[in-house]
Amino acid sequence: MNKLVATTPRDDTPSSPAPTPLGADEALTLAIDCIKEGRPRDAGALLRRILDVVPGHAGALHYAGMLAFMTGHHEDGIRLVKESLAAAPETADWHSNLGIMLLQAQDDAGGALESFRTAVALQPRHVNARNNLGVLLRLLGLPTEAEAEYRTAIDIDPNHADAYHNLAILLDATGRVAEAVTAYCHALTLQPQFANARRHLAIAYCRIGQREHAERMCREWVRLEPDSAQARHTLAAVTGIDVPLRASDSYVSDTFDHFASTFDSKLKMLHYRAPDLVAETIAAAGVAQSKALDVLDLGCGTGWCGPLLAPWARSLVGVDLSKGMLASARSKGVYDELVHGELSAYLTGVQRQFDLIVAADTVIYFGDLAPVMTAAVAALRPGGLFVFTLEEAVEPELPEGFRLEPHGRYSHRREYVERLLAPYAVELSIERADLRHEGGLPVAGLVVRAIKPRIGDGNA
Repeated sequence: MNKLVATTPRDDTPSSPAPTPLGADEALTLAIDCIKEGRPRDAGALLRRILDVVPGHAGALHYAGMLAFMTGHHEDGIRLVKESLAAAPETADWHSNLGIMLLQAQDDAGGALESFRTAVALQPRHVNARNNLGVLLRLLGLPTEAEAEYRTAIDIDPNHADAYHNLAILLDATGRVAEAVTAYCHALTLQPQFANARRHLAIAYCRIGQREHAERMCREWVRLEPDSAQARHTLAAVTGIDVPLRASDSYVSDTFDHFASTFDSKLKMLHYRAPDLVAETIAAAGVAQSKALDVLDLGCGTGWCGPLLAPWARSLVGVDLSKGMLASARSKGVYDELVHGELSAYLTGVQRQFDLIVAADTVIYFGDLAPVMTAAVAALRPGGLFVFTLEEAVEPELPEGFRLEPHGRYSHRREYVERLLAPYAVELSIERADLRHEGGLPVAGLVVRAIKPRIGDGNA
């Protein structure tokens, strides 16, 4: 995932601001230290005190905005940062921070682009602003311009691991995989604990036929981080050894919490179609948009499906393992209920409760689909509809019907799905479609529509 660079807090640790009287600038320095040390309450108290004494203090306004944004108060954060820039418009750092906020909270690519470019104009050697500008240019479909910014950032600071990683992702996506491998290796040399770079490097090695290098790197990763769910899952994916029947809860939550704030932007760049395909499939089944159905969105993520499902929903429930994703979904104001939990466990607790269940790019983290299929059918009312997407496995020799791919998701054979749902006597439709682009290529998928029989028509 492309990485924007700004200050991020750690968990709040109880402490108390220094009791000694401080000048405004000294207090601001202490407040910034509190933010860096994960002490937002202390930082907030100091910043409020500064603004009580010096109401227009630009630095206090800016870091009060940063603090508000970090703690989930996005609109207040952006407003305060804009006020700080009105008072001190020549501060490049602050323009770059505003750009990140606008992109992450409001999907305002135009405003973010202006902010990053202003930062670079004010301070041409501002490496984080260059890196951030590169991320946005790639999101906007301008890979040549993005690459130039990444390379400029690296020229300015050859030790900037994030710029190397972002450059590698761009090279990988544009088919220059061997060059991407070199860039990933640079990022890991500079930052050995860079888990996302390790995962992307393993995938890149597999793409160029150097699976043995991927295995060696993953085994080293597991040795260095034996408790890492990402390391263990990626090792299984590249070796085919000890493959789990589904991705672990910790792997899924860690993966999606990591990029919840930029998830929507990333998927737009990948021409993500799964939610639209799900909605089109529901409409094709002749279901009236009468807001009469109880709807369940499995693996709802940031809530991308929510607005698409709303025309059918009397009630709309979302379930997801990632708290970061759920926070983004909640901000959309579409769901009646959002549940933090594993979807199979949630499904087993409900019986004949929903008229429509959807799973857009969710059960691709399951190899063995039998438990979730059984639970989903049981959770549907008679005549209910289950629509989900899968990545298609085309290899003829797959005895189990599915495989774990190097990217960490499972692909499934069409015949496996048909065989699995046959005992429930459902009315089944499976269509092929491209779900998104990855590595510059379309990802072949299956869109499945299963209708549970009504009472008297079969196994309901």
